[in-house]
Amino acid sequence: MPASTSTITTSRSPKEPQTARLRAEEETLQPPPIEVKEHDFFWTYTEEPHRTRRMAIIKAHPEVTKLCGPEPLTKYLVLFVVSIQVLCAYLLQDTPFFNWKFWATAYVVGATANQNLFLAIHEISHNLAFRTPWLNRALAIVANLPIGVPYSASFRPYHLTHHKSLGVDGLDTDLPTAFEAVFLDSLLGKAFFCTFQILFYAIRPIFIYAVPFTSIHFINIFVQVLFDTILVKTCSANSVYYLILSSFLAGSLHPCAGHFIAEHYTFEKLPTGAKDPLTNTPVPETFSYYGALNMLTYNVGLHNEHHDFPAVPWSRLPLLHEMAKEFYADLPRHESWVGVIWQFVWDKEVGMTCRVKRKEGGRKVGKWTAEEIQA
Repeated sequence: MPASTSTITTSRSPKEPQTARLRAEEETLQPPPIEVKEHDFFWTYTEEPHRTRRMAIIKAHPEVTKLCGPEPLTKYLVLFVVSIQVLCAYLLQDTPFFNWKFWATAYVVGATANQNLFLAIHEISHNLAFRTPWLNRALAIVANLPIGVPYSASFRPYHLTHHKSLGVDGLDTDLPTAFEAVFLDSLLGKAFFCTFQILFYAIRPIFIYAVPFTSIHFINIFVQVLFDTILVKTCSANSVYYLILSSFLAGSLHPCAGHFIAEHYTFEKLPTGAKDPLTNTPVPETFSYYGALNMLTYNVGLHNEHHDFPAVPWSRLPLLHEMAKEFYADLPRHESWVGVIWQFVWDKEVGMTCRVKRKEGGRKVGKWTAEEIQA
């Protein structure tokens, strides 16, 4: 699928027949064909590529396993960003909601800060702030405070299932639903999706499956409601409106929000049978971004690296990339998150169905227990 902009780059021109990293191979054994309808998703029988690449990297560079483990700096960054948002909420308590200063602060400061906290919660969901699980759950609840609505407890099981069941239909809630594919796969539909994508990510999971409601959920809700109530009593309702608006804008048409689309939407279609010769896995399915916005987003742009090694914290992902550079150097990547949003909306060849889906595989969600969710 050709791209209309240079958002995705590789180490070769599209006209070149071969590269050292990607090659088209004829399949000698073909599985039963999947019935694919017009404008359907990219269906595959293959296993997701990250486990295979992880094993290949460990075999080639066993020292990468030393990068795993918590990052002590995370808790301090969380407290710093939470403090910034509480200060802004206090300063804007008497500013009218429709005042330009209110919206400008919410977009420039608030949305950037809350996107940072979204991704802090993402990081903490992998137990990468502390070695003790309950301390990670507690820090996630603290990071949740400026977001305005409780979600950290629910995010973790859905996100870990996304890792264990990447692209599996009915398990991976990061995938657009068939409803979204039908009604939003147009220029206006994609623009609507990009504007309100935070709502899709918040609401979509409950229509896919439910996770057990645990004590962590109750604590998350109680602490968040208490925090919001105290903010209203000591400042004003505008302070809470500021935080919620910041969260909405963080997942809307904001530069940092480009990562939601950049991570797994396929913008460029490779020939059937194209594989990575080092791991013999189909590529691509996950895309990395190595630009400056990673400094504000816990290096979430290094997304291939994150999916390959979820136990490596944000601060060591660049080291992982350098240590195993031959595995990442020539994988397709994005050069701009803003460019990703722009191309996603305007390119007729890119849309809601540009995601790899699997009919089966991964881990069944029904096996999640309350103990696992709280761990």
